[in-house]
Amino acid sequence: MKYIGLDLGSRTLGVAISDVLGMLAHAYETFRFEEDRYDLAVSYTIELCKKEGVKTVVLGYPKHMNGDRGIRAHISEDFKEKIESQSDIKVVLADERLTTVIVDRAMISGNVNRKNRKEKKDEMAAVVILQNYLDRLSF
Repeated sequence: MKYIGLDLGSRTLGVAISDVLGMLAHAYETFRFEEDRYDLAVSYTIELCKKEGVKTVVLGYPKHMNGDRGIRAHISEDFKEKIESQSDIKVVLADERLTTVIVDRAMISGNVNRKNRKEKKDEMAAVVILQNYLDRLSF
């Protein structure tokens, strides 16, 4: 069973996809859209899930370090609701605290230049979000 992982920003959607066994997450792409046009990202996600035969999406859930939900968390909740109301896709919210820090450190230690880090950080964050979820499923 394949899964898709998402890192939702105000203009980008980082996308990762699992292998057919649902064990390993791989970078897929960064979908770019007009600022705050989440409807475009919703449509893209639904079409991608149809294309890839995915029934479960793991969406990064950006909470504050103290666990409170801010505006970005509410946007993710709305995004989840829209996908589920327009399709038969299940969306799981996954805590994404420190995901960007993990990705930045990994890319810096891998000597990835600043331009490439900027271009790939969203999809790499989606990989971390999805892989964390897949790792929890295997226990």
